Amino acid sequence: MRRGPAGSCLLTLALLAGSPCSPIVAGDLRKPGVDLELVLAVDVSSSMSLAEQKVQRDGYVSAFRHPDLARAIGSGARGAIAVSYLEWAGPGHQHVVLPWTIVGSAEDAKRFADALATKPIMAEAGTSISGGLLAAAGLLANSLASGERRVIDISGDGPNNAGPPVGPVRDMLTSSGITINGLPVSLAHSVSNGFQSFGRQYLSLYYEHCVIGGPDAFVIGIDDLALFEVAIRRKLLLEIAGLPTRPRLVSYAQPSAPTFDCSMPGTIPR
Repeated sequence: MRRGPAGSCLLTLALLAGSPCSPIVAGDLRKPGVDLELVLAVDVSSSMSLAEQKVQRDGYVSAFRHPDLARAIGSGARGAIAVSYLEWAGPGHQHVVLPWTIVGSAEDAKRFADALATKPIMAEAGTSISGGLLAAAGLLANSLASGERRVIDISGDGPNNAGPPVGPVRDMLTSSGITINGLPVSLAHSVSNGFQSFGRQYLSLYYEHCVIGGPDAFVIGIDDLALFEVAIRRKLLLEIAGLPTRPRLVSYAQPSAPTFDCSMPGTIPR
């Protein structure tokens, strides 16, 4: 059993996620080679309205239909990525909407988008970022491809408020070579998770300090429903291209060195 510095391994993570585990072997000839193994881990907690959930889903559908995405995939050394779409909410809700799919052309990307567009949206209570990350790790442990990079793209509209603390889970995943990127959603009315009173940038800062990690990890925050489509496409293009950047909201202002206790939901930065 391969153990990382955090004293765990992908086998443990996959078991916690309720998924059987088969080891990932770099360059495994039994698996098709891709430039990127990407898990889209999307928050469907009930603190977002059905209309907002639909705008979020439509953003991913639109991104995979956009010609820029196919061009970005084609620019890679292998010209293909493997992608899976996972929805998560509380500790007991992690649902694979679309299993691993190899996308190597505009037609492949359109088929992925069309399949996603037909799936129902099922909102659930709770925001367990840690549970979503563990489920994503289980998917990566069972990927049908061998990628140069492994990335979890996780969205969320609040801090981790259920399940294991998010910090140790993040550290276990990043110690195994996985990059975690964040798409925090800070809509004006979202008060159920108790973070809006800390300021508009709180959730982006929380994701930066407590959720993301690994090589070239970054956050793109959304604070306007109209920005979903563009933000999601931009994030996917950066991930597929593997660009070393840390994008922020346009309105971002450099904080005065806040400190977060990532083990506590809704902790006020000091």
